[in-house]
Amino acid sequence: MKITLVNFLPSLALFFSFAAAAETASPEMLEQGKYIATAGDCVACHSIAGKAPFTGGLKMMTPVGAIYSTNITPDKETGIGEYSYDDFARALREGVAKDGHHLYPAMPYTAYAKINDDDMHALYAYIMQGVKAVHQENRKSDIPWPLNMRWPLALWNTAFHDDKPYVADATQSAEWNRGAYLVQGLGHCGTCHTPRGIGYQEKSLDQHGEHFLTGGTLEGWHAPDLTGNNKTGLGGWSAEEIALFLKTGRTDKSAAFGSMTDVIEHSTQYLSDADLTAVATYLKSLHPAAADVATTPPVDATTAALIKGDISTPGSRLYMDNCSGCHRLDGKGYAKTFPSLAGNSAVLSDDPSSVISIILRGGKMAVTRDAVTGLAMPDFAWRLSDADVADLATFIRNSWGNKAPAVKAEEVKELRKALPTPTEKDQE
Repeated sequence: MKITLVNFLPSLALFFSFAAAAETASPEMLEQGKYIATAGDCVACHSIAGKAPFTGGLKMMTPVGAIYSTNITPDKETGIGEYSYDDFARALREGVAKDGHHLYPAMPYTAYAKINDDDMHALYAYIMQGVKAVHQENRKSDIPWPLNMRWPLALWNTAFHDDKPYVADATQSAEWNRGAYLVQGLGHCGTCHTPRGIGYQEKSLDQHGEHFLTGGTLEGWHAPDLTGNNKTGLGGWSAEEIALFLKTGRTDKSAAFGSMTDVIEHSTQYLSDADLTAVATYLKSLHPAAADVATTPPVDATTAALIKGDISTPGSRLYMDNCSGCHRLDGKGYAKTFPSLAGNSAVLSDDPSSVISIILRGGKMAVTRDAVTGLAMPDFAWRLSDADVADLATFIRNSWGNKAPAVKAEEVKELRKALPTPTEKDQE
């Protein structure tokens, strides 16, 4: 056929209409992408109080200094508006930005690498078309030269990173695989709950490693063991309790604390019931470390002593004056209101960081659609000395049948140094 301007122009117009349609995501894809972004909890790290969502600025400490999250809105100058899909996928899977510089692994690309292609395309569409572009300059890290050079991160990736997407385990159910995909990938649970090695890498990235989700310490908080450990893990939790915790931030005996409160507020409360059940199913399948031992029925001599007014045990007077009104003399608290301290796996961890930090900093419960009260615990840093906090934490960790190592005043002193400034506290 002879090509003329008359028949060429309609063809050209049709071509551009198809191109425009390809670039515009359907409402269904945008909704899927929003769900993926929520499951990945992108807003928690890429937002701070008083600023637009996804514009970055959150301070994160590393062993060599502070870094700040970046603007991931589709702004073309300060955000990622110039990223193609391939640029976007490379950043999330390989930890390499569009201009070729390596991202710090505080960005959990070691987990996001497991995101499948469908979800990655949906997430890209949502960020580019469902998020408002905001011009917000990024803040440089506080890491001094030469430690701020990024080229060594390429070596880090070679040693510690696996950029392959999640591969389903044919020997497991679809529900188990969905839970594994969410926990290992989008939920990046290992970022907090897996211990770090000498290179600051997660010691294990999935259930095939002995350290996976056995508990990790970051910025003064110890994220507890999520395996079936009976003392410090989820061995005593049912799958239903795990799902309820992720949906509401509390159960009859426990409540979220530290950064887990934000995870529940911004992410897990919005997951479907099917996905929450899948996560719980996967977590309940994780075997504890070899050191786990069967628990014995606790012997509670504390409650009777406190009822009689016996406060001779170090820390007991402090508990009576500051804690018993909410957590009760028997340490059992009030269901879905004030968490139990008796038998609480977070209390019993060998690492006392979270117990110390919550006494010093206080805390608040997650505010969710199903639990809107948002009860708060006051901070006691201003009224208790290092020795007081150590005595109180030791008392809690060894009362009502609890048994955990004593806390030293030096440990409290070290964590007190990391207390946030008034401005940083407002951002928490």
